Amino acid sequence: MAKRGSFSKDPFSLNHRHWFRTALQLQGSVIPSVMPRVILCGLFGVVITYFHKTIAPVSLPFLSSLIPNLVLGLLLVFRTNTAYERYWEGRKIWGNVVNSIRNLSRQIWVSILEKDEQDHAEKVAALRLLSAFAVSLKLHLRQEPVNSELSHLLSIQQFEKLQTMNNPPLEIMFWIGDYLQHQYQRDRLQVYQLTTLQQLLNNLVDALGACERILKTPIPLAYAIHLKQLLLLYSLTLPFQMVGELGWWTGITAAIISFTLFGIEEIGIEIENPFGRDFNDLPLDTICTTMQRNIEDLITLSPSVRTYQEPDPTTLQNIHPGS
Repeated sequence: MAKRGSFSKDPFSLNHRHWFRTALQLQGSVIPSVMPRVILCGLFGVVITYFHKTIAPVSLPFLSSLIPNLVLGLLLVFRTNTAYERYWEGRKIWGNVVNSIRNLSRQIWVSILEKDEQDHAEKVAALRLLSAFAVSLKLHLRQEPVNSELSHLLSIQQFEKLQTMNNPPLEIMFWIGDYLQHQYQRDRLQVYQLTTLQQLLNNLVDALGACERILKTPIPLAYAIHLKQLLLLYSLTLPFQMVGELGWWTGITAAIISFTLFGIEEIGIEIENPFGRDFNDLPLDTICTTMQRNIEDLITLSPSVRTYQEPDPTTLQNIHPGS
């Protein structure tokens, strides 16, 4: 619960409270990306206006039918919607990763028997492998090498091995599956429990594949090229359409319209790959940190399954004196 007098950390609440501040914010906006093109279109409009005023009339209103506004609008909407679908799909996949890791860590902690200190140490190492999976998945999707973020979650041998692998998160899934199978063979785990845990592992592998599908299936290049060509052609013909009526206001008007169109396209580009480090990408660093905290908190708890101890023969004789 928020303290009295403090502001809510909810981004939606912040946007509601500071509407004008958000509207004028540069960080996270597409203004820095599109401004060079907008200035170019505005200057081109000024040049056309100067030519129209001093040399020869160049007003060509019929160019408005060259690229119908409806067609260009539909192309931009389709581009942005497609990009947002990829962004939202990525967020849902990572939500499933969070849920699967929490369920898997909880069930490993309470289901696997501990008969000695070695069992406990192996269980803790397995839970930290789940944290390592999330971090390695993040690095894998960003196409970054295994780094120090994983060093405190793995043994030295595992860390060195992971640096040589082409798909580190898949290798970690293999290690966790091998651990579960080993515990089943040592009678620390029942077969039905093993089946449930393996299903959660399969969910994580499926999430890895789904993220790779988004990453390796970009918007078709032909569509992206054609849309950029239409945007450029439309923006450069705007001054010819407006110069007869607007005069010296043609440059600023062309710049504003171009800013609107280029901005919509840039938003689609910005969120097309949701796994990067840009301001508008998914907060994968925060998600991974949260999962690590959850697992470390779980490790501090006492497992529900108590350490197994062989019964004392004297106690058995007292219970069954005739035996």
